Amino acid sequence: MAAWNIVVVGAALVCFAAVSNRLRGTALTMPIVFVGLGALTALTGVVTLSQAVDVVALLAEITLAVILFSDATRLSLPRLQHTVALPARLLGIGLPLTVAFGSAVALLLFPEWPLAEVVLLAAVLAPTDAALGSAVVADPGVPARDRLALNVESGLNDGLVVPVVAVTVSRVIGESRSVGEWVTFVVSQIGGGIALGLVAGVGGIILLRRAHRASWSDGRYEQIATVALPVVAFAAAEAVGANGFIAAFVGGLGFGSGGPRRLVGGDRPALDDDMAGPDEAEHLAEFTEDAAELLAAVTFFVFGNLFIDEAISAITPRVVIAALASLTVVRMVPVAVALIGSGCDRAARLFIGWFGPRGLASIVFAILLLEELEEMTETANQLVGTISVTVFASVLLHGVTAAAGARAYGARQPVSRPEEIDPAMMPRVRSAPSRERG
Repeated sequence: MAAWNIVVVGAALVCFAAVSNRLRGTALTMPIVFVGLGALTALTGVVTLSQAVDVVALLAEITLAVILFSDATRLSLPRLQHTVALPARLLGIGLPLTVAFGSAVALLLFPEWPLAEVVLLAAVLAPTDAALGSAVVADPGVPARDRLALNVESGLNDGLVVPVVAVTVSRVIGESRSVGEWVTFVVSQIGGGIALGLVAGVGGIILLRRAHRASWSDGRYEQIATVALPVVAFAAAEAVGANGFIAAFVGGLGFGSGGPRRLVGGDRPALDDDMAGPDEAEHLAEFTEDAAELLAAVTFFVFGNLFIDEAISAITPRVVIAALASLTVVRMVPVAVALIGSGCDRAARLFIGWFGPRGLASIVFAILLLEELEEMTETANQLVGTISVTVFASVLLHGVTAAAGARAYGARQPVSRPEEIDPAMMPRVRSAPSRERG
């Protein structure tokens, strides 16, 4: 990006930080602010990113890799095993049904599209993003069960849908392979990503733990190294033909699952191999979560700037119907099916079904699709336009309804004993600095 573009983005970050605590719990969320600023700068010509798609795509890839790693670190396997029932239904039943139902709706609305484009649209719009409705997962009035389910779902579904997106993107850009070659491609993408992710995540936490025990490492650089791990995992996977997003996602799971527990005393925990657990990994990944938040804000700005033209030009009755269907029935019907027999009442099923906003993963997949396409056919224009309109609508509708919806839903819940919930599995909410790094 040109220097002036960087000035505008940096100034927006500083200004938002100055009022961020005032905006918490209001309808003016971070995604709304930065998507709006990006769109405004595009419409006025102050910032134009259309000529820098390669740079934007690299930023988007790194952003998603860091976010996948950060989310997976917080949602580590030791923590998940105690609260797996509801998230497992949303991910194991709801996510596949969402892709299938979304494909069927897209096929009805766009019968002229090839099957690959139909499935790609459904897969790109299937992942959810809790950042667009952070007031929901941060509101203590909403039952902890529901907040945790939404947070775990949004943390894992983007990683789980990556293989479908990778295969369908390859088909859309015209890659021709035999059945055997497709099998090899899928296995190398998934298997290579898993292997390299485990090496980076588990190897990284073991190295940092041992270096810390030997007093070789400084706490600040331990956290900086943690930010580097998803980038290393992503780049290594891409270099050998594996899927970098899967590598970053699995790396976060490995890192979060293999960390030693925090011992009593001090801001910087002592380490002990006999105290294996996720707490120290969560401590090390705090800076990674902050970096992910920064990258997410920049990516929302980029999306608003880069896709405003696609969104405006794509507004046709079919595209609007597809966007509204994706945010409502395509999400809510699979969720209702997935929660049958879960103990959730109708209000809970509607609440969880509605708060499945589309955000960063869909944005990144759309940017990468733009980079891969050599020419924009009419179908490609409709595809990218539908993604753009859906995400724009989700940023606005879910952002505006999050705080009020959480309060209204929480007020309907019966007063009961406090629910046990691991706070590390929820987004951190801070109004002031909570730690010193050193």
